[in-house]
Amino acid sequence: MDATSLINSNTRIKVSSVLNRDTTSFGKQHLIDGTEETCWNSEQGLPQHILVDFGSPATVQGINLTFQGGFVGKTCVALGSTADQPNDYNISLARFYPQDINPMQSFAVSCDQPIQRLKLIFEESTDFYGRITIYKLDILGTR
Repeated sequence: MDATSLINSNTRIKVSSVLNRDTTSFGKQHLIDGTEETCWNSEQGLPQHILVDFGSPATVQGINLTFQGGFVGKTCVALGSTADQPNDYNISLARFYPQDINPMQSFAVSCDQPIQRLKLIFEESTDFYGRITIYKLDILGTR
């Protein structure tokens, strides 16, 4: 089965922080709104993270991210949790190292079992203050 976007109307997203608490301008909704002019902007400080709850179990195969150059997560970890233990992110899916560039970047994920939630952790940033700016997030896989 071919991988498709796992993000739909049932997907819930939480973020670690929003720049100046301005959720209207820089909130989590901008990660998946399909508009190139909007973005999620984190507050300063590391680590930052994004939590994605798919609403039902899914097998994740890839993560697509479009960062703003200069505000890129240099070291990223993807962890998963199952429906029966949603707050226990004990399934290691990937560790990846995005480039400090603007174009979309794709990262393969190794997921042997369906997960309910995905946690993307940005351990390091190319920004001196630890801010992360993402224009687009997509998670690919199968349900």
